[in-house]
Amino acid sequence: MSEPTQDPPAPDAPKSPWRIVMGRLLRNRFALLGGMILGVLYLSAIFANFFSPYDPETSSDTTHHPPHHIRFVDQEGKFHLRPFIYRYAMTDLLRRAYGVDTSERYPIQFFVQGEPYRLLGLFETRRRLFGVGGGDQAGVRIYLLGSDWNGRDLFSRVLHGGRISLSIGLIGIMITMSLGMLVGGISGYFAGWVDLVMMRVVELLMSIPGLYLILALRAGLSGDSPFLHWLFRLEEGEHLGSGQIYLLIVAILGLVGWGGTARVIRGQVLAVKELDYVRAARSLGASHLRIIIRHLLPNTFTYVIVSATLAVPAYILGEVALSFLGVGIEEPTPSWGLMLHDGQTLHTLTSAPWILVPGVFIFVTVFAFNFLGDGLRDALDPKAVE
Repeated sequence: MSEPTQDPPAPDAPKSPWRIVMGRLLRNRFALLGGMILGVLYLSAIFANFFSPYDPETSSDTTHHPPHHIRFVDQEGKFHLRPFIYRYAMTDLLRRAYGVDTSERYPIQFFVQGEPYRLLGLFETRRRLFGVGGGDQAGVRIYLLGSDWNGRDLFSRVLHGGRISLSIGLIGIMITMSLGMLVGGISGYFAGWVDLVMMRVVELLMSIPGLYLILALRAGLSGDSPFLHWLFRLEEGEHLGSGQIYLLIVAILGLVGWGGTARVIRGQVLAVKELDYVRAARSLGASHLRIIIRHLLPNTFTYVIVSATLAVPAYILGEVALSFLGVGIEEPTPSWGLMLHDGQTLHTLTSAPWILVPGVFIFVTVFAFNFLGDGLRDALDPKAVE
């Protein structure tokens, strides 16, 4: 008697496109590394008040204080479970040189009471992640990354400066991509004289070097500009505040870089506007705006996601350049570019090299975005083989 034949195993259910994309992305170690680094940086910026031990604008007399060494073993070789620091005493006032005073230990405590702030702008609290036990009474502050020329904690300023530098990249790219998609979609859909006029304007904008255009716009929209006085309701002789300068820089960076995006979107819309589903929507009486937004622009999302991820570092560097040149964010509000502005002299670089710490954060952020952008490009590639 013959054995009953077994049914062949059922084929695996087909994966959705997004599951395929996520699978490719999760297999890319560099993309995951970039995403995790960016996650840590943005969370640190959002909760900067909690993670930083001091207010970023609070000054002290410890000018160019070197970074503290976190210790577990004291001067006598005894091990301590709780980390601590030693006080640094100034040994040369002229050269701003410090020496370690090992006469007393200052333990590092967690979830301490510090200067008051509003968590996420909603809840008033004094709780901070860490601080120095007994340091306030003895005038001792902990400097993980050192202090600047005004005695302000660089670690606190780096975290708060990330709010400016990191958010400018995201908001600026949103403005750029929105304008590029709208102009490119309209130009590619209508073609003819509309396409001719729009693309000539785009080419004129792209022919001007980006940095020079940014500097020209920033100079033209200075505090004495009548347009800004009208826009921000400034009184006679009143200057722009930090928040207004921030909005101005975001607008300038967002309005400068959309030309290239518009040209690419136009080409993609020209390639799909005569497909059957677009003709069907047109024959059913759909409006031009609905066809562009619902049927044409979604076909460009793959390019937009990848392009936006790779372009964010350029906007961060744009803010850094403006602040470094002294036409961006102004004191005392911290930003990474403004903090680098303090390290322009050779004397500062040789006596306080830790002042360049914001440059390390800029370097890491740019590489993280590039890693993530390269990973997204490979994951969204329709020609990639599974």
